[in-house]
Amino acid sequence: MANLEITLKRSLIGRPQNQHLVVKSLGLRKTNSSVVRPDNDAVRGAIKKIAHLIDVKEV
Repeated sequence: MANLEITLKRSLIGRPQNQHLVVKSLGLRKTNSSVVRPDNDAVRGAIKKIAHLIDVKEV
């Protein structure tokens, strides 16, 4: 199974609380922080909710 490298590229200042929670659930903290997560439906759904804030690469 493939993995995804997710990088937070935009700030969460002024964003709705639900977007803060999605970012936190993925394990991202500060701008430009990165995490590697498995490529599954749950992670893809979270990515879809905050696609405008992150950058995703397949690893």
